[in-house]
Amino acid sequence: MKIGMQTWGSHGDIRPFLALADGLQAAGHEVHLVLTCVDSAAYASHVSKHGVNITVLASPVLTPAQAASFGATAYRIRDPMKQMAAILRMCFDPVEAQMVEAAQDLCRDADLLIGHFMMYPLQFAAEQAGRPYASVVLSQVTIPTEFDHPLGAPVLGRAGHRFLWWLTRVLIHRALQQSPNRLRRRLGMPPIKDVLQEIWLSPWLTLAAVSPQLCRAQPDWPASVRPCGFLDVPSLDIEGVVSDEAEAFLAAGAAPVYMTLGSWMPRGQAEQAEVLRLLSRAARKAGCRAIIQGHSARDCGFVSDDQLLYVSTAPHQAIFPRCSAVVHHGGAGTTQSATLAGKPSVVIAYIGEQEHWGKELRRRGIAGKTLHRRRVTAAALARRIGEVLATPGMAVKAEAVAVAMQQEQGVAEAVKIITARFGQALQAEAA
Repeated sequence: MKIGMQTWGSHGDIRPFLALADGLQAAGHEVHLVLTCVDSAAYASHVSKHGVNITVLASPVLTPAQAASFGATAYRIRDPMKQMAAILRMCFDPVEAQMVEAAQDLCRDADLLIGHFMMYPLQFAAEQAGRPYASVVLSQVTIPTEFDHPLGAPVLGRAGHRFLWWLTRVLIHRALQQSPNRLRRRLGMPPIKDVLQEIWLSPWLTLAAVSPQLCRAQPDWPASVRPCGFLDVPSLDIEGVVSDEAEAFLAAGAAPVYMTLGSWMPRGQAEQAEVLRLLSRAARKAGCRAIIQGHSARDCGFVSDDQLLYVSTAPHQAIFPRCSAVVHHGGAGTTQSATLAGKPSVVIAYIGEQEHWGKELRRRGIAGKTLHRRRVTAAALARRIGEVLATPGMAVKAEAVAVAMQQEQGVAEAVKIITARFGQALQAEAA
């Protein structure tokens, strides 16, 4: 098959598509991946090891000044629906026209289109071109079920969860429908009436790219929703290797705690310094060695010593297994990378989806109660780190979950599902 793929977002939204594109290309398909990264130009230098045609479009979306204010703006908004709408307004709308044009170009030459669940330009272009379209969701929190809800509890029962999902869909549509429906009007298409059901989930195929260790498939999910497992990229050329400084630090003492807030680490110097102070004080209060990731710690006045090492970046797959625990923001990619490394987590959530990941890790017994960025203090974070390090059973459970995850082969499973769903149908149509 000729397959057109398109994704948008931060590193956690890009990496699964790089993994899936490579897997499909290695299986004999011809893949063209268009990606738009919100906060980095790094992917412009990435070369697919299997020969995927990669187009990097409008990356980074945010200028350094915009990136500095982005996190602070989203952080101030407490309503999760308004927060999501603000993120899209700042990071998606400015490049929508370019993504639409790229989507239409993909549809001219592709048998199948595969998009990030937010990628409505590709979905609409596929609909207009009469091409099948598959959606990739990076969290099961986007899939309605009578058996669970991110804000629900078992006591609510199926009726209670049904109501919560109805309300959630209404609120999501009300908050997010303006841009996709504006585009549909411009394309001469009727409006959508449910963003979650009509954009995020595809009736052709929706891949849930989440490890079964963290994703409970529900009996009422439609047949079009297929969990495939974590779409993992073992390493990327743009990530480099563990630095000599980090190697020396790792060898000099007990396994450290790795601390990263990923794409939610502020870019502005004053805001970044505030977060680095929080993480540094927490590590010192907890009495642990720590590697703290920040874009420009030295410029913010932070100097490494025997207890704390500041790094601008590090390949997580290489360094997480050598740490004792990971403090992170609860992003889909970082969460699953930490779990795949067999390490317990401490989650500091900024948004609702990250709270969901914290909840799932706690359900598996490999994290404590989720902390919230608005309320977290150095003392509270230090207590949570201390609890994790003082609970050997948590590390044992994390290792067991990692062993199970390492057997999953999420990319191979996704390729198998896609080929079975679309390959035979397209061959029959061609015949």
